[in-house]
Amino acid sequence: MSLDTVVEDIRDEARARAEEIRADAEAQADELISEAEADAESIREERDREVEATIEQEREQRVSSAKLEAKQERLEARRDVLAEVRDSVESEVAALEGDTREELTRTLLDAATAEIGDTTDAVVYGRPDDQDLLEEILADYDVEYAGEYDCLGGVVVESESSRVRVNNTFDSVLDDVWEDNLREISDRLFGDK
Repeated sequence: MSLDTVVEDIRDEARARAEEIRADAEAQADELISEAEADAESIREERDREVEATIEQEREQRVSSAKLEAKQERLEARRDVLAEVRDSVESEVAALEGDTREELTRTLLDAATAEIGDTTDAVVYGRPDDQDLLEEILADYDVEYAGEYDCLGGVVVESESSRVRVNNTFDSVLDDVWEDNLREISDRLFGDK
């Protein structure tokens, strides 16, 4: 074997080995590229899911916020309507006249004096527009008119000796009736059941 043959054999072996290494390197590179592409696809899919989840969450939050806002607006509108109804009722009660006003005032005065008991030092306050009516009614009682009270009508009776003050104004009666029947009033106005 000549030196040329040995050199040629070594070169062939080196070329074969280099080809093998290059083939292995290309296979590894292809494998790494495939893994990287798979990882990239997986990451992209995960990011897509995260984005979709974020979008869905934000959508649900906005829908929930819009529903809450709509509910608050409905409640505010209902409060406004109830306030208008209350104002209307107050106006009608304040406008009561004649026998109806006298009868209601007498009924409230009877209840107040009964609650006080001893009316020897009792005094009555009432609506300024009702002064004549109250003085006429009080002629039948052992109490005197003491002055004005800001109300829709009715009476406030005070007794100094028993230290009692009874507020039997139309306002106080309306407050009680309103509170006791607010649910029913709301149901009738808004059709809630």
